[in-house]
Amino acid sequence: MKSTNAIGLDKDKSEKLAKKLNNLLANYSVFYQNTRGFHWNIKGEKFFELHLKFEELFNDLLLKVDEVAERILTLGYAPEHNYSTYNKISAIKESTKVSDGVKAVEQILASFKTVISLQRELLNLSADANDEGTNALMSDYIRAQEKSVWMYSAFLKN
Repeated sequence: MKSTNAIGLDKDKSEKLAKKLNNLLANYSVFYQNTRGFHWNIKGEKFFELHLKFEELFNDLLLKVDEVAERILTLGYAPEHNYSTYNKISAIKESTKVSDGVKAVEQILASFKTVISLQRELLNLSADANDEGTNALMSDYIRAQEKSVWMYSAFLKN
């Protein structure tokens, strides 16, 4: 008989999912902190508009950080929580002080590209593991983030 975890999923497949989710968690954590920095440091003509958009985004990212960590726990594993680990495994790198709105939005779009790609990988892994919980979470994230990519991209084309 196969070895399953507390929610009835194959332990080996769940371990792969948890590992990939920890990678997503690291990327989300760096993305979150970068966006906080953009919010704090933005200057210029579009200050009020971008200051609010960045706050909206970092609040959403904070929720996702928590949801991804809790999904890892649900699968029976421990979420990473150290920034030293995040910096090692995250494809998204810490930004330097960015006060230019266009540069901040470009970095946000690059970060979305990274997390959407990771989430698509997780869709494949979760489908293989018959893990509807992770699959639904990733599908919801991708749908909303694709719309955000469209909106942030539209900002750059003014």
